[in-house]
Amino acid sequence: MAVSASSPPARFAGLDGLRALAVTFVITYHLFPSAGMRSGYLGVDVFFVISGFLITALLLRADRIDVPAFWIRRARRLLPALGLVILLCCSAAWIIGGDVLVGLGRQVAGAVTFSANWTSLVAGEDYFSADSPELFRNFWSLAVEEQFYVLWPLVLLVLARAMRPWRVMLGVFAAALSTVWMTMLVVIGSDPTRAYFGTDSHAFGLLLGATLAFVLEPGRPAPPAAAAPSPVLDGGWRVVTLPPPPAPVSARQRVRGAVLGVTGAAALTGLVWLTLQPPGPFIVGPLALTAVLTAVVIACAVSRHSWLGPALDVAPLRWVGERSYGLYLWHWPVLVLVAAALSAGPLEALPLWAAGLALAITVVAAALSYRFVEMPVRRLGFRGAIGSLRTVGVSRRQVLAPGAVLLAAVVTIGATAAAVVSAPAVTSAEEAVAAGREALRESLEAPTEATVPSPAAEAPDAADPPAPATVPAPTTPGPPAPPVPTPATGGEITAVGDSVMLASAGGLLARFPGIQIDAQVSRQMWSAPGIVRALADAGALRPYLVLALGTNGSIDPGALDEVRQILGPDRRLVLVTAFAPRSWIPGVNADLAAYAAAHPGVLLADWSTAIAGRSDLLAGDHIHPGASGGAVFADVVAATLTQLAERMAREQYLVALREYYANGWVRPIPQ
Repeated sequence: MAVSASSPPARFAGLDGLRALAVTFVITYHLFPSAGMRSGYLGVDVFFVISGFLITALLLRADRIDVPAFWIRRARRLLPALGLVILLCCSAAWIIGGDVLVGLGRQVAGAVTFSANWTSLVAGEDYFSADSPELFRNFWSLAVEEQFYVLWPLVLLVLARAMRPWRVMLGVFAAALSTVWMTMLVVIGSDPTRAYFGTDSHAFGLLLGATLAFVLEPGRPAPPAAAAPSPVLDGGWRVVTLPPPPAPVSARQRVRGAVLGVTGAAALTGLVWLTLQPPGPFIVGPLALTAVLTAVVIACAVSRHSWLGPALDVAPLRWVGERSYGLYLWHWPVLVLVAAALSAGPLEALPLWAAGLALAITVVAAALSYRFVEMPVRRLGFRGAIGSLRTVGVSRRQVLAPGAVLLAAVVTIGATAAAVVSAPAVTSAEEAVAAGREALRESLEAPTEATVPSPAAEAPDAADPPAPATVPAPTTPGPPAPPVPTPATGGEITAVGDSVMLASAGGLLARFPGIQIDAQVSRQMWSAPGIVRALADAGALRPYLVLALGTNGSIDPGALDEVRQILGPDRRLVLVTAFAPRSWIPGVNADLAAYAAAHPGVLLADWSTAIAGRSDLLAGDHIHPGASGGAVFADVVAATLTQLAERMAREQYLVALREYYANGWVRPIPQ
């Protein structure tokens, strides 16, 4: 939203510094997750409030609301940097290839049509998932703002004749309505991504900023046209009526405003360090609180004789704030590209030095874009900026500059088109999971006697204890012979797991023909008791249970106790460790190992150790195994089942020995 074309741009003290804080929150949250700023995503809502306030204030201070002129000014401000980021990052993605290209065509279409938030929702993207992130995922917030820029001037034309109190009341009501709608979507609809991405449900920050502009509206300067004509006296003297001086601001008022503003800024900074990770029903409160605190800081910063505004606009913060748009645009695509180029897997696993490299590229790219692309277009317009490349003269530099720019544009546009055309339909992780599903489907739809044992003839009854070995009765006086362990076959195994087990289904079926696999994406250990009980009630639970549910969350020992209770004394439990570049995985594996050590009937299949250092066998997310990785998963399970069979055989042998000596058998003494 802008003023008429003739209106000079306004600058409000403190807004650049506040922008600098907001973009610092977001970049730290994304690039340096280990720094502990667990709620840095709240910086986006700081941007929303600033945008709502600034745009509305600029429109209100104009002689008239010139909507076309405003849209042109917004296009000059937003499109040059946006187009540059899209072209260069798509070109880099085409060179890197792989998962980073997935969905690229839809993302580019959403970016250029200002609808990235809605196109992502239609595609079923989960904003809160860290697996295979989209290249331009951060563009969702730009889309929300751009849609606001399109609609809000038209709304303001309608509100222009309304009295200020009515504008304030309507603004507060609209912001509250948006907040309630987000709450309903999260709590009742259980759809945090829809609530977070929706322009309707996430507009309260923009609306609250606009309401603040309504509140502060009387403080804007009166337009020159409103001044009454000065009377002319005899002799040509003109009576000049000076405007009344503004009411003085006392030192106490300035101190009170500074304290309130500093408290609000400190509360904002503290809020981003709290653990408020979405998704969940508690996401709405922090977002709304962030909007309110930002409005308080803005009000204190832009007030007359404010101490806070100049303090926020110190040179370093102002430099960052002026380039905050470019910094926000560049940081996420650069981070994704660096991770893809290094094959680092999920962004959370990116080494610190690589995150520092992404930050350096972001700052340099944003600074160059601001200096050579954004500012020329803002000052001269699109045509003027292009024309400035063809200055009068015949020097080599003046001749080569337009040609170099044209060549770069042609190359990047071609590379972007190639990237969109060559983009795979799904990520390598999704492909691995889909292959596992297909293997399961084929095993269920086309069973054969050679591969799937008949439950009645070959698979033991679920209630029967596993019998890995038999101890033959002695035919002559003497102790029983040690038995030969017989590991479990596929028909004796039930496997319950998450997407890692699902991706490994092909390897498990090849190693254990007839194995029963129950695996789904995003499962956690808390779901295990219900799944195992349902299998037991259906009479489908087999003597051996392989449980692999540690990838997606922490381990609850109570859930494992319940599983063991359902299994009873005659079935055996194998726990599979987890491997993923996630912060909770070491704790998960430690808990699984401790549980197995504390319960003699439970064994640990160490998938984590077996696959560590073999990322070539995993998909691009460094979590889900491909075909060869699935075979390793099956080998780990097979080795553990063999170990279990040996342990059970040894236990039965010791029992047989005790019975032998208890019956009085004594080995004859050789003569």
